[in-house]
Amino acid sequence: MYFSHILNFKNYSSRAIIALFLLFLTFNSFAVQENEAQKIEVNSEHSAPNHEEKFDPTVTILEHIGDSHSWHLWGHLSVPLPVILFTPQGLEVFSSSKLVDEHHNPTPYLGNNYTYLLEHEHIKILKSDNQIDEELSAKVYDFSITKNVASMFLAIIIILLVFTSIAGSYKKRLGKAPKGLQSWAEPLIIFIRDDIARPNIGYKFERFMPLLLTMFFFIWFNNLLGLIPIFPGGANVTGNIAVTMVLSVVVLIIVNINGNKYYWSHIFKPDVPFWLLPIMWVVEIIGIFSKPFALMVRLFANITAGHIIILSLISLIFIFKTLAIAPVSVAFVLFMNVLELLVAFLQAFIFTMLTALFIGSAVEEHHH
Repeated sequence: MYFSHILNFKNYSSRAIIALFLLFLTFNSFAVQENEAQKIEVNSEHSAPNHEEKFDPTVTILEHIGDSHSWHLWGHLSVPLPVILFTPQGLEVFSSSKLVDEHHNPTPYLGNNYTYLLEHEHIKILKSDNQIDEELSAKVYDFSITKNVASMFLAIIIILLVFTSIAGSYKKRLGKAPKGLQSWAEPLIIFIRDDIARPNIGYKFERFMPLLLTMFFFIWFNNLLGLIPIFPGGANVTGNIAVTMVLSVVVLIIVNINGNKYYWSHIFKPDVPFWLLPIMWVVEIIGIFSKPFALMVRLFANITAGHIIILSLISLIFIFKTLAIAPVSVAFVLFMNVLELLVAFLQAFIFTMLTALFIGSAVEEHHH
């Protein structure tokens, strides 16, 4: 009943959401077109006469799925982000706008300690002859607030605001039916509790509910923000291998810290012939790390693939250089965006479910 009300097209809220989604999609197509037209215009100034610059979709796609030291809005307008470097000469903090010119081309910046240059979103140190010092650059630790980090902070702030408001509503409306954000969040929380945590972990599930809820909503909110083509969306947070690796390492630590004697006995004292023990030890130890590794790769690959497919479909317009392909391209992009809304939820659900499954296997008690 709840979902049928949400999906009712006569509901004005549903109409507004669909209209905004279509607006974002249209804006995204024109933004890509404008960006590529500017690239061709700039490149044509340096090209030979009668030589037409070919559109390379690889550059656009890699720029989108990769991280950046600035947050692009449209045209040559971007939001600069803070650059925080720990160099052999000490801490260096400055704006990322210092590293590019008005057309976003990399330009050297003379800091307090060294001269810096942005090369493929990696900050390098220049020598006095303007050559990159690779040895010294390797000693620089970059703690900058990049686009992915800023988007991650935004998702965390949204989660805190949403659930702080929900917690306050529960205190004020104790014993009453859920209302507002409560009615939106409560079915999801009950779903995670009754269909993910309880069946996979057992009677100890309450200990791990905060972890499972945090992981689910963190991944889901970042997936949804990544589907918004305009600021403050568009960052590929969960499609970044470093982010999924940290999430998987957290799962690895939680599972093995909470593993009981049956869990460790299954690894180091399996019920096999004595001569097979060395082989089983190797297999079981590999299994400890392969499970979180699979979590890391699955989330990274699925989210990144979705972004690549959508941008590839939009790029068809510029590859064929005809508006005749535009309706077909936009139709496929619309379909893929709707599908990605499902994938955004599905990947958060799968990651949370497998996490609960791994925890359950570690805390399960065997009775003979």
